[in-house]
Amino acid sequence: TSTLAQVNAMLLYNTLTRETEPFLQIRRPVGMYVCGVTPQDEPHLGHAIATVVYEVLQTYMGYRGIEVKRVQNFTDVDDKIIARASDLGVEPDELAQENIDAFFEVMNGLNVRPADVYCRVSEEMDEIITIIEELIEKDVAYDAGGSVYFRVAKAKDYGKLSNRPLEEATEAASEMGRLEPDISKERPEDFALWKAQKPGEPAWESPWGPGRPGWHIECSAMARRYLGEQVDIHGGGLDLVFPHHENEVAQSEAANEVYPFSRVWMHNGLLEMIGGEKMSKSLGNVVTVRDALKEHSPDTIRLWIFQSHYRSPVTYDGDLLKSAGRALRRLRNAATVQPTGKTTGSVDYEEFESRFVVAMDADLNTPRALAVLFELASAIERGAKAGRNVEGAQRTLRTLCGILGLTLEGDDPSSGESAGIDESEIDRMISERADARGRRDWSTADGIRDSLAELGIELEDRADGTVWRRA
Repeated sequence: TSTLAQVNAMLLYNTLTRETEPFLQIRRPVGMYVCGVTPQDEPHLGHAIATVVYEVLQTYMGYRGIEVKRVQNFTDVDDKIIARASDLGVEPDELAQENIDAFFEVMNGLNVRPADVYCRVSEEMDEIITIIEELIEKDVAYDAGGSVYFRVAKAKDYGKLSNRPLEEATEAASEMGRLEPDISKERPEDFALWKAQKPGEPAWESPWGPGRPGWHIECSAMARRYLGEQVDIHGGGLDLVFPHHENEVAQSEAANEVYPFSRVWMHNGLLEMIGGEKMSKSLGNVVTVRDALKEHSPDTIRLWIFQSHYRSPVTYDGDLLKSAGRALRRLRNAATVQPTGKTTGSVDYEEFESRFVVAMDADLNTPRALAVLFELASAIERGAKAGRNVEGAQRTLRTLCGILGLTLEGDDPSSGESAGIDESEIDRMISERADARGRRDWSTADGIRDSLAELGIELEDRADGTVWRRA
């Protein structure tokens, strides 16, 4: 058994308690379950936000010496997939697989570090059926003509996660269209654990007849299988608090009799368009990750995400992304700049590392952490101009940027005019300038320098040759 150990000063906001609390590590590794995508379409930027936030949380905790096992699911058995597959004239499993493949492709393009476990509903039927049987045995669920429903009225403290009493939760579910109409249900608010097969739908055999699981029970079953009866951190988008996570709490605690089911509930803010409009397929404003990567580098998209605190909305705005691309130049330049002349002394960088940790410990405050990185970049540039050794500071900058998944490599087509010129062309122009200088053709040499400067490329002539960097 593990001993209770408080991680020094690391605070996380807990939706369950509505407080920012010290994170208490009670086992190794820490178990983190993240609600993943329903693969009825290509992943969009909203999916990227949720995936990147919890990936970076795991990475940062690892940096702090906290081993984390991150489990992320695919809801590949779902009403939306069935409906979308029908529209396209393909099989639901074929559609789901195509979009799961797309998820891995584009997340790899975003330099996302993979979860430790990716689980799929379609591969977890035994565990799902087992937990439903336990709930029936405990009389908190019932068979109704081949479907199985959870008795919400028997749930302990139902509504505690979303802060809604039962009556209010029922009304809210009705307004959201989340109440599943069925005359065989005992009460309107009861939700499906197992759905009897309808004509043309995929189905699995069960003690109650052929059918498929309800949405909420899937995550309870997968979390228990891979992380045990209690998880340390449960993550997902803010839109999942009710009814999905509320119902997950109710059924998991009823089945496992371990309270709370998750010790910390974390919810990331959602993607918004300019003016606060939600991104949705019905509005025709969905931006896929694939399309975003055609215009912006992975670093740019990540920096744009982390300019907002994870619990706040993230606004999709081309100007904001371009600004992020330009800001990245400062970090890249600082990571590669060389001191002028002979070095004397070194840039002090330890304070920046400690300030970065303080920021990230404060409920993953990435905007504050980024501010620290840019201050470090400025210190490096000033030190280089003053002829000070910057190698240690640059290593620290790269390490801290790496926690946020920033590689400081590549360029961004949207970040400015310099994005339109590649490195081979820059090298060619520098070679032409060197030839012109060799011929003492100062006018041509100066003209090439000025042309590169207009494209955001700065040159530095050294004894061993000319080096360049993006301004």
